[in-house]
Amino acid sequence: MKTLTKVLLASVAVALLAAKWNAPTFNAESLQGARVLLTGASTGIGEQMAYHYAKFGAQIVITARREQVLQQVAEKCLSLGAQKALYIAADMGVDSDPNMVVDFALDQLGGLDYLVLNHIGSSPFSMWEGDIQHLGWLMKVNFLSYSQMAWKALPSLEESKGSIVVVSSILGKMTSPFVVPYTSTKFALNGFFGALSHELAMKNSSVMITICTLGLIDTESAMEKVKDVSNVPAYPASEAALNIIKTGATKQRELFYPWYTYIVTLVRDFFPATRDYMVQKSYNYSP
Repeated sequence: MKTLTKVLLASVAVALLAAKWNAPTFNAESLQGARVLLTGASTGIGEQMAYHYAKFGAQIVITARREQVLQQVAEKCLSLGAQKALYIAADMGVDSDPNMVVDFALDQLGGLDYLVLNHIGSSPFSMWEGDIQHLGWLMKVNFLSYSQMAWKALPSLEESKGSIVVVSSILGKMTSPFVVPYTSTKFALNGFFGALSHELAMKNSSVMITICTLGLIDTESAMEKVKDVSNVPAYPASEAALNIIKTGATKQRELFYPWYTYIVTLVRDFFPATRDYMVQKSYNYSP
């Protein structure tokens, strides 16, 4: 067992070094004037991405539900150097809103280079108690609207040889307690966009899909949910946002941030009983 563990750790180390060594170089100038549609941009990682894109001189359309907050984010983006910073309030649980947002961005920017899908619906951090209605609504917001927007934007992205950047989670790679509805939507995202990526490649499409696997990020909403419950360390939203942008701009297929999400994905199926024990013990819970 000790020998197997050593081999496993050595393999992980080699994989990490190889991934870092082979990563393409990010060119900040490539985002100058880039046309970006960014969802979930009123707070958290999405807000931080908006500011980073602004500093790189991109043209941005941001969306979320709260119009007043979006206006404030857009104004800050302009002050940081965005060539354009426009906003449109939308509810991704409404059937027509995903298409409305894409149409707005195409009209205002004249096309798209990046579709960055980041929005999520609110979900409790608690044991699931059979709320099928909420599960269906969350699937619509966190998954179906992503698929809808990607399909709507695809012709423009084909013309620009652009990219779809999907913000997902380690909870879309490995199951965990207290997040049954949320993790269901993230598994759906990974499956859909992973399969779509194959189909685009088989059709010789010029569109790249980047799937971003994130661990716990120190956004206000995430920290509020896991306080006093989880022992997992949180990582900075601004750094996560910058890594997402760089990975999308260099047209890589996947991002794992922070580093441990890559290791977890690699080794999750080797020792399932140990994995499940460690997952359950990482939370403070007593029946």
